[in-house]
Formats: sequence, C-alpha cells, structure tokens
Amino acid sequence: MLRRTTLAAVAATIALSAAACGSATETPAAAPQTTAQAAATPAAKAAAKISANTATEDQITAALRGAGVANPGHWAEEVMEYRPYDSTDTNMDRLRQKLAKYNPGADTMSKILSVLQP
Repeated sequence: MLRRTTLAAVAATIALSAAACGSATETPAAAPQTTAQAAATPAAKAAAKISANTATEDQITAALRGAGVANPGHWAEEVMEYRPYDSTDTNMDRLRQKLAKYNPGADTMSKILSVLQP
C-alpha cells in the first residue's frame, strides 16, 4: 500500500512538473498530500479520540478546542474533576450526567463527547 502511495505521489509530482513548464500564467496545481497530511483531515481528527482518564488537562483542552467547543479550558477542568471513568462506559454516560448540571447544550455536549473515550 505504501509503495502504491509513493508511486502515485511520484507520478503526481512529475505531472505537476510537466504542467509547470507550460505558460507562466498557469496556476500550479496543489501538491499531493503526504500520508501525514491525509491523516490530519477532519475525518481522521474526528476518529481520533483521547482518553478522558489519562490525558492531561492541556491535551483535553486542545482536543476540545479542535472540536470547536467554546471555553475548552473550563470543560477540560470538568472532565478531569469527575475522573476516573469506567472503561466499559463507551458512551461516556457518567460524564454526560455530570456535565448536564452545567447545561452545556446539545451541540456542546456532542462536541465534548466526540473527542473523548474512557
């Protein structure tokens, strides 16, 4: 798979180089994404969850900020306050219950839970 990706990247680079040799007024095409860049797509970020039990407050804050949660530092503190979370509680029901008392709203709750796992 890696070899096929590398070959595709080389072919795209050659094609871009050939296109760049044309008119000076042409707009160059975007460079192909590397594997690391592809992994950083929004879908990949959404799939990557951090542990509510072991992540640092800074890591939780960064994950919440990346998910678009308003006031991520406050919510990270709340997540840390109610540790530990049962590893079998994959829906994070206990965290939902604890955060509900702050009335975060459905969108905020969804964003918080989208980046956390027990």
